[in-house]
Amino acid sequence: MSNQKYTIGIDARMYGYAQTGIGNYIRHLLEFIFELDKENNYVIFLMSEEFDNFELPNKRIRKVKVSSKWYGWKEQLLFPFQLYKENLDLMHFTHFNSPILYLKRSIVTIHDITPYFFPGHKMRSIIRKVGFKAVFFSSVKKASKVISVSENTKNDIANYFKIKKDKINVIYEGADSQFKIIIDNQKLVKIKKRYNIVKPFIFYTGVWRNHKNLVGLIKAFNILRNKYKLDYQLVLGGKEDPYYPEVREIWEKLKLENEIIRTGFIDQKDLPLFYNAAETFIIPSFYEGFGLIGLESMACGTPVVSSNTTSLPEILGNAAIYFDPNSPKEMAEKIKLVLTDKKLYNELTEKGFKQIEKYNWKKMGEETMDLYGKVLEN
Repeated sequence: MSNQKYTIGIDARMYGYAQTGIGNYIRHLLEFIFELDKENNYVIFLMSEEFDNFELPNKRIRKVKVSSKWYGWKEQLLFPFQLYKENLDLMHFTHFNSPILYLKRSIVTIHDITPYFFPGHKMRSIIRKVGFKAVFFSSVKKASKVISVSENTKNDIANYFKIKKDKINVIYEGADSQFKIIIDNQKLVKIKKRYNIVKPFIFYTGVWRNHKNLVGLIKAFNILRNKYKLDYQLVLGGKEDPYYPEVREIWEKLKLENEIIRTGFIDQKDLPLFYNAAETFIIPSFYEGFGLIGLESMACGTPVVSSNTTSLPEILGNAAIYFDPNSPKEMAEKIKLVLTDKKLYNELTEKGFKQIEKYNWKKMGEETMDLYGKVLEN
């Protein structure tokens, strides 16, 4: 950036671990932007829960309390006026949901466009569908630059919204340093005991929505147990979602409830323990914008068996074994292969360590700050 000082706003309403991937992204963005940028002023927009806990690292950064929650009417009608009041030179919206009425210079990060392919239960009303598409379309069209987290997402954005690819910058995410091999075996014994995990296990973590293909995973798990006679448990991390009852229905139908451990939401500090304790990690998804969970597992030395769709082969490279997510039979075959072929298992572990070296959060911060500079000086 030039010597001129600018005021940059960052939408941090979804800040924190509880918002899973996006909250994690914002946390690292702020951490490294503040560490790298010694010149500019920043205004951070936070919800009241995080506002009180957020410590300002220096006097060039201010925080503003916002009552406009994401995806609601306040976001569109009240939030833009708070933004205008701050007289920002650039506003970074960290998710697609920027207010239509905010017309000043902005950048938007698009993590994926999953809702277009898998609308989910929240998109059943016509008003919601129309509103969602209008906001998404407006955010991408009016932004000076769009950040996407993978080439796959970039292509989806360009194709779906008919915008030029040179407007979209791919900036990869990274895995936290806390994801690593845990030497202390007693910690792994304790976490398994706490959740009643009494057998070797296959691990999944994430939301329980239709694009995550948990029904397919449970069918594959059934094949592993009955056809291949592999006596494993399946550990499903994440909160059970009552809007997707088909997940529970399939394990009850297949009489697998005693072999499937449901942990609920897993605290970030416990996640490395689960990755380390698992025999393998599974990504059964039909659609993923980045697939950070795969990198986290690799950092912990646990091989990844992944769907071959969307961004996953791009991000995980040759360090995972892939299957067609529409085929529980093929999914089961690939999981079995990793669990029973020790040579392959060790090869995947070593390739995983190499693969994660390509991604880190500091690089994400540097590339984002560089993009701020280009937009501000254009």
